Amino acid sequence: MHLKELNLLAILLFCLCLEANGQKNTAVYSWHHLPTAELPSFKTDTFSIEKFGAKANGFTLNTQSINTAINACSEHGGGVVLIPPGFWLTGPIVMKNNVNLHLSQAAVLQFTSDKSSFGLIEGNFEGHKSIRNQSPISGKDLQNIAITGEGIVDGYGEVWRAMGKDNVTDRDWKALIASGGELSDDGRTWYPSASYAKGARIRNAGYIQTVKKLGDYQDIKDFFRPNLIVFSNCKKVLIQGTTFQNSAAWCLHMLQCEDLTFDGVHVRNPSNAQNGDGMDIESCSNVLVVNCTIDAGDDGICIKSGKDEEGRKVGKPCQNILIQNNVVYSAHGGFVIGSEMSGGAHDIFVSDCSFFGTDNGLRFKTVRGRGGVVKNIYIRNISMRNIVHDAILFDMYYFTKAPSLAQTGGDEEKPPVDAGTPQFRNFYINNVVCDGANRAMLIRGLPEMSINNIHLENISIKADHGAEIIDASDVSLTKVMLLCKTTQPLVHIENSNKITIDNLASAAKPYLLLSINGKYMGQVDLLHTDISSAGQVAEFKYGADKSALTIRK
Repeated sequence: MHLKELNLLAILLFCLCLEANGQKNTAVYSWHHLPTAELPSFKTDTFSIEKFGAKANGFTLNTQSINTAINACSEHGGGVVLIPPGFWLTGPIVMKNNVNLHLSQAAVLQFTSDKSSFGLIEGNFEGHKSIRNQSPISGKDLQNIAITGEGIVDGYGEVWRAMGKDNVTDRDWKALIASGGELSDDGRTWYPSASYAKGARIRNAGYIQTVKKLGDYQDIKDFFRPNLIVFSNCKKVLIQGTTFQNSAAWCLHMLQCEDLTFDGVHVRNPSNAQNGDGMDIESCSNVLVVNCTIDAGDDGICIKSGKDEEGRKVGKPCQNILIQNNVVYSAHGGFVIGSEMSGGAHDIFVSDCSFFGTDNGLRFKTVRGRGGVVKNIYIRNISMRNIVHDAILFDMYYFTKAPSLAQTGGDEEKPPVDAGTPQFRNFYINNVVCDGANRAMLIRGLPEMSINNIHLENISIKADHGAEIIDASDVSLTKVMLLCKTTQPLVHIENSNKITIDNLASAAKPYLLLSINGKYMGQVDLLHTDISSAGQVAEFKYGADKSALTIRK
C-alpha cells in the first residue's frame, strides 16, 4: 500500500471509529478534509558519488565530490545520487531540487569532526532566527527532494556538545576533563572548547543582531551547534528508511515545509545528548510520520511553530499532520507539542504509537509570553511503559514555577490576557495504557487562561501518583482506571470548572478519591463511579465549597 493510500485509510478509519463511539463534534469531522502529504517523484538516472571522485577509505574528505554529484544530478533534471556501501567521510552537504540522496545498506555517511569545515550562517534555532554553524545536510527553498535507503548518517556530535556532570559516570567525567575543553564557573558543566565556553556565558548569544556581521561571532563559533538536517521552506520532501544518529543538536529539523513524509526513519542520539531532539517539525503543513523509531537526548517527535513575538509575527502554524505506528525510547517526551508554539498548531492526529522509558509520554508545554493557539489534537491507541515523570502532561508553566494554593490562597495577581497568552483547547485522547509513571497526568493551565475542552477516554495508568487538574475548564475523564501507590487523593482539582469524571476506577482502595481546592472552583460532576470502597469520597480546601461536587450513579 502506498503512503498516500495509508494516509487516507487511517483518516477514514479514525473518523468511522469516532462516529461509532457517538462523537459528533464538527471539529472531528474536519478529518474527512485533511490534505495528504504529496510524495516527490524522481527520474531513474543515477549519479554515483564514486564517479565524481569520492573514496570510501575513511581519510578522504568527500565534500566536493558529493556536492558536485548532487549539483550534476539536479542540473540534468534530477534523479538519484547514490552513496554506495562503504565509509564516506564528508563535510556539509547541500541538497538541490529533484534529488534523491540514496544511502545503500552498509553505507555510512560520516560527517567530519573538523568544526572549521562548517561555516557560520544565519539560521534558525528554538523558534528564533539565530546564528548557527552550517548543518551537515541542508536545503532551502527546494522542491522534490528525498533522503532514502538503509544507510547511516552520523553527525559526530560528541565534538560539539557540552556535558553536565550529573549526566555521565565519574569515569566518563574524568575522561572529558582529560580530553581538554573548559569547565563552567560552578565546575558542573564541561565545554568542548574555550570558544564554546565563551558563548555559553553570553545571554542570547545566538540571536541575530543587525549591527553585527557573521565574522563578529567567530570567537564563539563553537557555541552554535548545527542541527544534523535542516530543510527550510521545501515542498515534497521524503525521508525514508535511513538511520540518523549522533547529532550535535536537533537531529531532523523541518522548518516551514509542505508535503513532508517520514517513513521508517531511525533516529539514534545518546540519552544525555544536549538538545538531542529526534524530529522537530516546525510550522509545517501536510505531514506524515509513520513507522519510525527514535532514541533521543531531548524530545522525540516534537511539533513547533516559532517562539514568542517573532513566532507570532511569522504566524505559520503546524497543521494537517498524521503521526502513526512509531516507537520512541529514551526522550524527554514521546509525542510533544511546544514549548515554541507561538504560531499555533492544529489538526494533528497521533495513533498507534509506543513510548518506552521516556521522561514524559504525551507532553504539551508552553509558558506565558509564547501566545499561539494549539487546538484540534486527536490521539488514540498509545502504549507506554516506565515513564519517568508524567504519562500525560499539559503544562503552561514550562521552565517556570507555578504558585501553590498553600502559598497564595489563590489570590495571586493574574496577568491580563494579551497576544502573549498561550491557549490549549480541543484535545481528544482515547485508548491509552501506561505501565509505570511517577504521576498519571497533570493538566495545568493559567489562572487567566484555562486549558479548555480536554477529553480523555479509556485510559489505564499505573503510577506512583494520580491525576491533577489545575486551572482547567470543560475537562472530562471517562472510563479512567488508575493504579497508584499514593491515593491521597486519586484526583486533585484546583480552581477549575466543568470537570466531568465518569466511570473512574481505582485498582487499589483509595484513601481519598477527590481533593477539590480553591475559592474559584466551579462544577465537578462524579458519575457512574463506585464510591463505596473509598476511605473518603472528597475533601474541600482553600475556600472550595461542598456544593461544587455533584455525585450521580
